[in-house]
Amino acid sequence: MTVHLVGAGPGDPELLTVKAMSLLQHADVVVFDRLVSAEILALACPTAELINVGKRPGTSHTQELINDLLISLGRQHSCVVRIKGGDPFVFGRGGEEAEALARAGVEYTIVPGISSAFAVPAAAGIPVTHRLVSRAVTVITGHCAQGSQSVDWRAHARTDSTLVILMGTERLATIATELMAGGLDASTPVAIVHNGTRDEQHVLRLQLHEAPFIQASAPSVIVIGAVADLDLRDPRQLAQLVNAR
Repeated sequence: MTVHLVGAGPGDPELLTVKAMSLLQHADVVVFDRLVSAEILALACPTAELINVGKRPGTSHTQELINDLLISLGRQHSCVVRIKGGDPFVFGRGGEEAEALARAGVEYTIVPGISSAFAVPAAAGIPVTHRLVSRAVTVITGHCAQGSQSVDWRAHARTDSTLVILMGTERLATIATELMAGGLDASTPVAIVHNGTRDEQHVLRLQLHEAPFIQASAPSVIVIGAVADLDLRDPRQLAQLVNAR
């Protein structure tokens, strides 16, 4: 009896790992988040029970209830797949679920997924690092645990690295304002990639000073830094970078 903590990748079903697909096809129960697409769930065993525990504002699916559910299911079934968008250990609460299962004595495995922090910008033609543009990347959550200290955006403004922000759409205005207050140039490029890697992917490019006036929709990955101005799907930009070497 095992609970598998599985990453579903950034959204495109073809970016699901082979191991994740195999587990879905043999699952007795699939416990999924709201960012796991219907196309991915359709790959599950036809007899598998599907349980939606996606968190939305005003819903009752607290992390504690999800932990208890996984423990209960793990004691009843031979193959429980707990699948979530991206990678389970990159702002996916997978660590908390692993700890809860360990305390309860329930066996579990960890199946990494392609993180949206890197895959979504790449799908928009944005390399989060580039030898000629950016040599470092920082991945930050825009949503902190309730009651925890907020992110020190002013400190991040001084790191001289690409900033990749997950779950930051609701606080975009505050994030942009704090980064500028910390010294990040107002003209710094920003890219907001909505529904990245999916058919309905949309990319909005702007400058940092414009971000407080933008209404961004979730799920989106926000990229801040010089690389956000790049779109390496465009042959003209590729040619310019090659000529700059």
